[in-house]
Order: sequence, then structure tokens, then C-alpha cells
Amino acid sequence: MRLDASQLDDFLLTGSAVTLLAVVAVRWTSRAGLPSLLIYLLIGVVLGESVLGFPFDNADLAHSLGFAALALILAEGGLTTSWKRMRPSLLFGLTLATVGVGVSVLVIAAAGHFLLGMPWQLAVLLGAVTSPTDAAAVFSVLRKVPLPARLSSTLEAESGLNDAPTVVLVTLISSGALDQHGFIGIGGLMAVELIGGGALGLLVGFGGAWLMRRAALPASGLYPIAVLALSMLSYAGTAALHLSGFAAIYLTALVLGNTHLPHGPAIRSFAEGIAWMAQIGLFVMLGMLSSPGRIDAQIIGQALIVSVVLTLVARPLSVVVSNVVGRLSWPEAAFVSWAGLRGAVPVVLASIPLAARFPGSERLFDLVFVLVVALTLLTAPALGTVARALRVTLPSEPRGLEVEAAPLDRVAADLLQVSISKASRLHGVEVGELRLPIGASVSMIIRDGHTIVPEWRTVLRHGDDLLVVTPRSERGKTEERLRIVSTGGRLAGWRGNVRGDEEG
Repeated sequence: MRLDASQLDDFLLTGSAVTLLAVVAVRWTSRAGLPSLLIYLLIGVVLGESVLGFPFDNADLAHSLGFAALALILAEGGLTTSWKRMRPSLLFGLTLATVGVGVSVLVIAAAGHFLLGMPWQLAVLLGAVTSPTDAAAVFSVLRKVPLPARLSSTLEAESGLNDAPTVVLVTLISSGALDQHGFIGIGGLMAVELIGGGALGLLVGFGGAWLMRRAALPASGLYPIAVLALSMLSYAGTAALHLSGFAAIYLTALVLGNTHLPHGPAIRSFAEGIAWMAQIGLFVMLGMLSSPGRIDAQIIGQALIVSVVLTLVARPLSVVVSNVVGRLSWPEAAFVSWAGLRGAVPVVLASIPLAARFPGSERLFDLVFVLVVALTLLTAPALGTVARALRVTLPSEPRGLEVEAAPLDRVAADLLQVSISKASRLHGVEVGELRLPIGASVSMIIRDGHTIVPEWRTVLRHGDDLLVVTPRSERGKTEERLRIVSTGGRLAGWRGNVRGDEEG
């Protein structure tokens, strides 16, 4: 296919308009408590052949572009994940991403075979495709839910780690490897690909970190490009060796993101922007690939049956089995079970058998598309309500936003946003009575839409939003101090190992 200048102009006009619409949709969906993927999918459906008439039915191209977009999304996930925060929940997250996924695959496969009458191979594909959670979907909603660190880090670890094993499983089954090797052989191949991919990913990560710390690039804008190129090199190089490129790129990015590199905040901001572009393009493309005309009452009914089994049986059972190592309380485990949101990943995985012309793959793709939409509408808006009902939220939990302060190259500080709820005992407390750790301070108060530069005697009120600057080394103590005052009031000044206690 040749593309002349006029066609290129039309393509850029449509692409820029769709991107701007998608960016604006992020704000609306975040207020509604919905992942923005729903709007992106809807845009794709409207652009598609069934509505506006832009034809797109190339499953091979969708498969390739989907993998590229997923690699970029995983790279951003690794670069922005705090290893210190993730480490205590790593074992539980890894168990959910492997043993938990295995349990879910078995349950959904049995439901697909016995309830929907699918052949076993197609039923196993259905289980593998629908089992992984999606980091973009999970955290686009959880940003508004103040959770304990071990819950949010568990969901973060699971979402980042469960893509690789499911991609390997779906690819092997779609290629006919199940007939050749059986389930035991498939398990062995998966182990080889995952371990090999993970090892190469760590090798590239540590080697790239060593190189980046010693590189003297002539422009700061080259550092984000170099880090992203290293991550993609890890993915492509590992995939060329027939190992798990997704395991490799996530671990490479995780190592690079937790290394003190020059212009670290700029690197993470660049990666976040690229990941947003990848998500927008991916979801719109998948929406165009779907065909509303193919979705009949039978597919909708089957999708709803699988949604119920996944939400009420498969996911809870996988969490219960994995909780042997997680040791969460029952309310916490129940919330983790509900928060296993599905997003782009299941639809991308469904494109693998579609590109391989696997028997029944077209109806499988349509079923998964409807399932993702249904689950998102069901589970995402209720996350905050479920968290509060299970009492797993934290009052006025500080939420960190990392910022870069010019002209310094490396700023070892974080900006925390703290919302004072009606139940918080921060109401009536003076700024000076917070007695934050040395180096931490309240830099701004937002009240009734106006900004206030606080003084020592400024009194906090319900509904205030605080911006608190803290050295990164003191962030944990700062958050803990804010929680103590939020629950205990100004008289909590004698509790906690912070500056105010030592001075008081």
C-alpha cells in the first residue's frame, strides 16, 4: 500500500483529532470512576466499518501492533514502579500472576467447555485470554481510592507480571503446540521462555543502568529516548531468541526505573506519555477490529455467563489459593478479588488466535470484547464503594506525585497530595501542629477553588487539599505522621518517631 502526501494529511488530521478527543475523555472517565479504555474502544467502533466506514480487518497487523503497544505499556509500568514499595508484596503478586492465573484458566476453561459447549482447546484459550488483569485499567481507577501500600503494590505487581505467562500460553496453544507437547510440555516451554526472558531482561537492565550512569549525552532529552530504546532492545532481542520478550522488557524497565539515572523524573514522564499514546492507539485499533454486526444475542449471553463465573468463582478462588503466601485479611482478599480489572490485555491476547486463524477465534474475539466492556462497567465504578464497605481504605491517604524542579537535574523529593475528608481529624489543626519530619513542609492549601500559601498558624479545614513537599528519604515518615494526626488529632503529637515527637 502506497501513501501519498494527500493521504498522509488525511491520516494526520484524523489521528490528531482522535488523539485530542481521547485525551479529553481521560478527565471525564476519571471523574466517573471508569477506565478510559471504554471511550477509546467506542471511538474505534464508531470509526470502524460498521459506522463511519473506515475498514480495518487485518488481524495480523492488529496482533503485531498490539504486541508493540503492550511492550510500551509494560515498559512504562516498570519505569514508574517503586521497587521499595513493591518488594514486600512481590511474592504474593508473583503467585497471583502464575498460580492464580493457572487456577483461573482451569475454572474458565471448565465453564467454557461444560456451560458453553466449546472444544477443550478453545475453552483453554478462553481461560488464558480472560485471566490476566490489566495495569492501565486497574490504576486509572485506583488513583482515586486511598489504599494501604500492600494492597496497591500487590495489584501493581500482579498486573505487571501476569502478562508474560499468559502471552506465552496463548501463543503456544494458538500455534498448535498443545497437540504436539501436551499440557506438561506446554508447562516446560513456558518455564523456559519466562526464566530465559527474565534473565536476559535483568542482564540488559543492569547493563543499561551501568551505561546510562556513565554516559554524558549532550542533551537531557536524549536520556528518556535512550532508556526507552534500551527497554525495547530488551524486548525485541529476547523475542528474537524465542524467549518471553514481555518478561524481559518489564524487568529491564523495573531495574532502570529504580536506578538513580540522570533526569530520572523526565524519563518517567516521557515513558508515561508514550504509554498513553500506546493505550489510545491500541484501544482505538481494537475497537475498529471488532464488528458490532457480528455480535449477536448468543455472544452477549455467553460473555455475561463467563463474566459471572470469572467475577464470582475464578477470580476469588485464585486469590484464596494465592493468599497462602499473601496472608491478607478476608476483607483485603475480597477487595483484591474485586479489583482484578480486565482491560486491553485480554482483547490483545484474543487477537493472537485470530491472527493464527485458530478455529472459532473470531467468535472468541467478539466474546472477549463484550466481556471486557461488561466487566469494566460492572466492577470499575464500584471499586471505591467496595473498598469503603470492606473498610480497607485509609483516611485522607497521602497520594504522591513526583515532580521535577528546574533547574536541578535530580531532585530527591516528592510532592504529596492530601485530601482532608469529613471524617479526618486534621480539621482544626494548625499547620505548625503537624510537626512534619525535617525538610518536609506544607507548600500550598487549595480551599474552595482558591490557593493559600500557608503560615505556621494557618488552620486546616474539611475539604482542603494539601500539597506537601518531602525529601524522598523522609516520605514514609511524612505519610505516617499525616495519618497519625488524621486519626488522632493534634494530641497525637507524642506518637511516632518524627521530629515533633523528639522536640515535644
